[in-house]
Amino acid sequence: MKNAAETIVACLENEQVRYIFGLPGEENIHLVEALSHSDIRFILARDERDAAFMADVYGRLTGEPGVCLSTLGPGAINLALGVADAQMDGTPLVGIVAQAALKRLYKESHQNVDLVALFKPLTKWAHMIVLADTTAEVIRKAFKLAQMERPGATVVVVPEDVARQETNIAPLVRAKPRPEHPDGNQILRAAKILEEADCAVILAGHTAVRSRAGQSLTRLAEHLSIPVATTFMAKGVIPDRHPLALGTIGFMRHDYSNFGFDKAEVIVCVGYDPIEYAPESWNPKKDKRIVHIHRSPAEPDAFYNLSVGIEGDISVALEQLIEKTKPGRRSCTVHEVVRRFIDTELEQFADDRSVPMKPQRIVSDLRKALADEDIVLCDTGALKMWMARLFPCYQPNTCLISNSLATMGFSVPGAIAAKLARPNRKVVAVTGDGAFLMSSHALETAVRERTPFVTLIWRDGSYGLIKWKQEMEFGRSSYVDFTNPDFVRYAESFGIRGYRIENAGDLLPTLAECLRKDEMAVIDCPVDYSENAKLVERLGHVSLPA
Repeated sequence: MKNAAETIVACLENEQVRYIFGLPGEENIHLVEALSHSDIRFILARDERDAAFMADVYGRLTGEPGVCLSTLGPGAINLALGVADAQMDGTPLVGIVAQAALKRLYKESHQNVDLVALFKPLTKWAHMIVLADTTAEVIRKAFKLAQMERPGATVVVVPEDVARQETNIAPLVRAKPRPEHPDGNQILRAAKILEEADCAVILAGHTAVRSRAGQSLTRLAEHLSIPVATTFMAKGVIPDRHPLALGTIGFMRHDYSNFGFDKAEVIVCVGYDPIEYAPESWNPKKDKRIVHIHRSPAEPDAFYNLSVGIEGDISVALEQLIEKTKPGRRSCTVHEVVRRFIDTELEQFADDRSVPMKPQRIVSDLRKALADEDIVLCDTGALKMWMARLFPCYQPNTCLISNSLATMGFSVPGAIAAKLARPNRKVVAVTGDGAFLMSSHALETAVRERTPFVTLIWRDGSYGLIKWKQEMEFGRSSYVDFTNPDFVRYAESFGIRGYRIENAGDLLPTLAECLRKDEMAVIDCPVDYSENAKLVERLGHVSLPA
């Protein structure tokens, strides 16, 4: 006989879980004790949000649910932010949360919060185990639902007395959901629309990355000569050096890539979810013919009214479209002009020597320092806009951005999980000074767990994105400025090398040397966000040649 806590761990082993990210507490000590006898590696975080962000990133990179653990009350509430981030970004995650004993849940008692009610609106499924004999079924369901389309977060609540209950049940057989075969009639309808189109654009979203549909997507684009734009979260699903790559769409103003959508009459949305970038922003007149190719049906939206919806295996659907359409140009060649705009902006600032450094120069140097397969985690803030717009990606899941909940503070703890999931790749956490101090304690976890990565701080002494939007709206900013500690000395207090960029020419060699050594490093880089207003002004005057 085992107790329920030991059974949960056996079920996690059965699910082939390699890591659990979390914190111990009084109410989960039996789970922690069971884990100490398991081959599963427990990654002790310094904050429950960090644990959930780590599980989130691990799930995003591997496709298997990342697992996080917390205690009840404040620990569970803290965990909720990262759980919600995974849910909204469509990342598989399973949270295991301790709870008070059943005998005191019906009344007011110490740290007693209704955790199922807390997590229910933030997850696909939240459930409390009340009988030890149901443990295997509950854990299997949590993993299955986390991976089913659309993937997301599930939470299992374990009361402390239930964790001690004995049971003789065994884990259930593990099964991974498989996508359905696309409907042939819908394929023919989509093919007809594409055959009739004079100008079309493909919009690739995060689900195209999760479904590993990049090769088929590229083949369809080449077959019909259709340019491909990506959402922030789908960067790299087609290499940015490909001649049909249109760039990234999602900026808060009409950006270069939007011109491709202005000209197109047909938009082929491949693995795109409206939560990534509102259809109203690229289909404001509701006049586009939309082909939806996804593993699940489209969300109803007045600006996303489908001409054809194809649900099922995305790669299979794309290959069938290739078979049912004649090769030929379905593009009005606007992508060639758009690519020149993007390339020119990067090249114009590639040798800029001003300090604080221009965002474009930082992006350019970072790209030069990294190999195609290396991973950047980009935090939320003004830097996200510059990175999403300009940072070229050549493989999927090499620039990770939180863009549905758009959570600050995820990049540093997320970098730990990225290094665990992809130990042979270099990893850089790109963060603003505001976001960095929300999760910088995760540096201690990284040092202790020997997961080396570089943290590149864009320092401007303010919440830069909010300041940017205030200045666009009101012509001034309020309550967004702050002071910072000495980031070099702060890094050194963790036993990490710290670097301060004082000359623009120092950033690239500093990045290159830190990455070559593959050791923990923090780079303090001052950034000139006066470029924000200049960008908005510049975009306001951009027009395509007649």
